[in-house]
Amino acid sequence: MNNTALEAILRRDRNAVLAALLLLTALNWAYVLWLATHMTVAASMPGMDMMAPQIRPWAAADLLFGFAMWTVMMAGMMLPSAAPMILLYARLGRQAQAQHRPFAATGWFAGGYLLAWAGFSLFATLLQALLTHAALLTPAMASANTMIGGIVLIAAGIYQATPLKDHCLSSCRTPLVFIQKHGGFRSRALPALGLGARHGLYCIGCC
Repeated sequence: MNNTALEAILRRDRNAVLAALLLLTALNWAYVLWLATHMTVAASMPGMDMMAPQIRPWAAADLLFGFAMWTVMMAGMMLPSAAPMILLYARLGRQAQAQHRPFAATGWFAGGYLLAWAGFSLFATLLQALLTHAALLTPAMASANTMIGGIVLIAAGIYQATPLKDHCLSSCRTPLVFIQKHGGFRSRALPALGLGARHGLYCIGCC
């Protein structure tokens, strides 16, 4: 395969991956905006201000809905920052394939990011359900205790000065160095999935 043909294929792959990432991000944000609008309209209905939502244990449907909301929100927020790394993987993967040393499909690497964000979303959903049950969080996801809210803000401020925060920022700002430190891109599916998930967790730490 000559260089011109390879560049054409790389350009096509890049456009296809970028289009998929943009579409997925747009769908995620469309869902989040629809959800926010739906909740705003429901809250503005006559009589709704007279009806305080009752705090009750979450049912399975509540957990599923909360998990879907968190997952979509995380993907919509994080995908743009992960896009350059995924595009780089797709380009290097095509070049490796031309040299008969193929990587795992780009979908496995990108799926690792989604897996990490889904894992965080599950944690956030369970924490939200626990805080709501303990009457520390309202059904509208507002803090019901000013002291708890203050503690969260202080903890978030302290985290910004920790070595873990610096390590996460370093991994996000130099993703290729991060990949090289962890053995480089993988030729098998599950290791590629794990590599994407590991970097996805560091991306969460940055944010």
